[in-house]
Amino acid sequence: MKGMNDMIRQAQVMQRKMSEKQEELKNMIVEASSGGGMVTVKATCGQEITEVIIEASVMESGDTEMLQDLVMTATNEALKKSKDTMETELSSITGGMNIPGLF
Repeated sequence: MKGMNDMIRQAQVMQRKMSEKQEELKNMIVEASSGGGMVTVKATCGQEITEVIIEASVMESGDTEMLQDLVMTATNEALKKSKDTMETELSSITGGMNIPGLF
């Protein structure tokens, strides 16, 4: 029974560490840009967009479709980076174990 108690205790410690890391990552900012830096999007590792920066020259061009594509590309890349960062950080706690529903 001692082995089972140790395993439960380890699981509780891992769960606490993961919760702490998830809270920490909610505030971690990643950024991605497109169009050679004409559009930059910042996001938290909690998958929330915090800032969109568009260079004035893009607005002046009047090319709405290009601007939409640049924003979409930068946003998708920022969200991908935030997810990848979250997975990397949490897998360091789980020791690479694939826990269903975690990511």
